[in-house]
Amino acid sequence: MKYTDKKSVLVSDLFFCAVFIPAMLALGPAGHWFAQWPAFAMTVTVFMVSTYFVITRVNFPELIISRRYVKIAIVVSILILCNYALTCFPLPKIDFVTPAMSAYQTRVRDYGISLSLWMMFSLVACYSFTMSFVKELYDRLLLQKKAEHQRDKAKLAVFRAQISPHFLFNTLNTLYSLVLGTSQKAEVAFVKFTEILKYTYTSIDKDKTTVEAEANYINSYIDLQKIRLGDCTKVVFSKEIDDSGMEIPPMILLTLVENAFKYGSSTSRECTVCISVSLKKGILEFESYNKIMKNSEEFRSDMPVGMENCRATLSAFFPGKHSLDAFEENGGYRVRLSIDLRDRLAI
Repeated sequence: MKYTDKKSVLVSDLFFCAVFIPAMLALGPAGHWFAQWPAFAMTVTVFMVSTYFVITRVNFPELIISRRYVKIAIVVSILILCNYALTCFPLPKIDFVTPAMSAYQTRVRDYGISLSLWMMFSLVACYSFTMSFVKELYDRLLLQKKAEHQRDKAKLAVFRAQISPHFLFNTLNTLYSLVLGTSQKAEVAFVKFTEILKYTYTSIDKDKTTVEAEANYINSYIDLQKIRLGDCTKVVFSKEIDDSGMEIPPMILLTLVENAFKYGSSTSRECTVCISVSLKKGILEFESYNKIMKNSEEFRSDMPVGMENCRATLSAFFPGKHSLDAFEENGGYRVRLSIDLRDRLAI
C-alpha cells in the first residue's frame, strides 16, 4: 500500500540524508576514511543511502503479510553480499617496520573497518525497517479511517432518506399488486428492484455477507439493467461458488459492476458486458469486460477516481490478500479482482 502522502515520505527521506547519515559518519570512523580513502568513503556512503531507499521502497511489511518470503530473502541477500563486498575493498597496505608487522597491522585495520561496516549496515537497516513499518502502520490507519468514513457516509445517506422498512416493503407489496397483470416486464422489474432494495436495507448495518448472497444481489442488479437497456446491450453473467457460506463485506463488488454498465452499456448501439464471479478453494475472483461506449476522455478522467476508492476499500478489508488489475484492451476495459479468503479474515 502506498497511501502515505508524498510530503511525509519526503520529510523522512530528507531527515535520513541530511541528519541521520551525516551524524553516523561524523560520530563513526568514516571521518577518518574520508581523509585517508575518499573513494572508499564515498562508496560506503552511497551504499548506506541506497540500502535505506531499497528497504523503504520494497515495502517489507506488505511482503511479510503476503508471505512473499523468496523476494524478501533475495533482497536481503543482495544487500548483505554488497556490504560484504565493501569489506573486501582494496585499500593500501600499511607500511610498517617489517613486512610481518606491516601485514599484521593491515589485518588489524581491515578487521576494524569490516566491523565498522557491519555495524553501520545494521544501524541503517534497523532504522530503515523501523521507518518502513511505521509508514505501513500509518497507511493502515489512514485506510481504516477512510473505510469507516465511507461506511458512515453510506449509513448517513440511508438514514437521511430512511423510511420505516416495514412501511416501505408494505407499500412496495401494495404497488406490486397494482402492477400485477398489467405488464410481465414491469412485474419482473418490480420484483428485481424489491430484491435489490431489500438486500441494501438489510446489509447496510452488517459488516459481512455471504459470497452467495452478494452474487445473487449482482444477478438481480444485472437483470434490472437488462430490462432498462433492452436488446442493444447483451449481458453475459456467470457465477461458480463452491462455498456458499464464505463471507465478505456487503456490496464490495458493486462499484466494479456499476462501472461496467456505466461506461459499457448503450440503449442505441450494440455492445456486450461480460461479468463473472467465482469462488474456488477460498479464492474469490471477479472479472468484467466491456467496450468503452462513453466519451473516452470522460472515461479516462472518471474511472481512475472510482478505481482508487475501490483499491482503498479492498486494502482496508484485505491487506496483502488481494490483487486488482484494470486496463484498456482492444477498445474495451477489463477488470480482474482476486481476493484470498482462505484465512476467513475478520471483517
